[in-house]
Amino acid sequence: MIRAHSQRLLQPYSAQVQIAESEHARALSTDGDLWEFQFIYAQSHRQDGSGPRRGRFVRAAHIRQCDLKTISENPSTDDGDVDHRILELATFLLEARLPFAAADRYEYWLLDPTDDSPLALIFSCVHASEMASFPRLTEWTALPAAVMPIATSEVERSRSYGPVNYRLERCVAERAGTKPRAQWFTRGETEGETFPPFLIREDWPSEEHQDLCQRYLHRQAPRLLMLHGVSREDRRRMELAAKANALDVARFYPLYPDIADSTVMDNIRVEARLRMAAGERPYVMGRRDGVLYQ
Repeated sequence: MIRAHSQRLLQPYSAQVQIAESEHARALSTDGDLWEFQFIYAQSHRQDGSGPRRGRFVRAAHIRQCDLKTISENPSTDDGDVDHRILELATFLLEARLPFAAADRYEYWLLDPTDDSPLALIFSCVHASEMASFPRLTEWTALPAAVMPIATSEVERSRSYGPVNYRLERCVAERAGTKPRAQWFTRGETEGETFPPFLIREDWPSEEHQDLCQRYLHRQAPRLLMLHGVSREDRRRMELAAKANALDVARFYPLYPDIADSTVMDNIRVEARLRMAAGERPYVMGRRDGVLYQ
């Protein structure tokens, strides 16, 4: 039996990773195109019956979606037969509908010391039994500037300001206070609970910090649109922000669980096709980031 779900890739947040897992292997993708197949070793089952424990994973192969049918129909190659663990998952993925349902409802948040409300998401997991295995970190990490560069102004460059990513990290650390605290929450457990829709608080006391937060989120918009459970109003404003990075939108679009404004999204994708036809490629595609950042 193959289980399929998605969960946020943390920390830092970089994608809603899709996971299809059998008893002996799993396939992961952050864009629905390139799948990383991994074999599972030293796996056991949880005592509470909630599923298998996470074992050790060994990377076995990278296969694009367009090649899955060929592998499924022709499992024998000049190099030998395709491993049955890969073949089983490849056959499943051919018929699977993306994105998979989000399953990581256990969330570990850095807290705002003024009222102990969620400030920034650090970790999330699928099973309650996994919470104890996470380190008790009280630091939030931004997506690295090398993976997600954010444009800076001429004034910022003249003053040798660092990347927006790391300046926002410092803002979050300062807001968390000298004795930062973090706490696990179970999403959906308490009536009236409120969490920042894009995984970090957006209300900042200073104009400078507010600007840094919005610039970071707007650059991250193509990835944030992969999140599940976002209101249509919030999704619409992030779709508008994503227009500035059309190539990233085209890449992650297959994993968007909903579209708030189809006209805006169609226009972005048309622009992306024209730019790719002219030879442009998303910045990250020139890097070898693996499944962590993609």
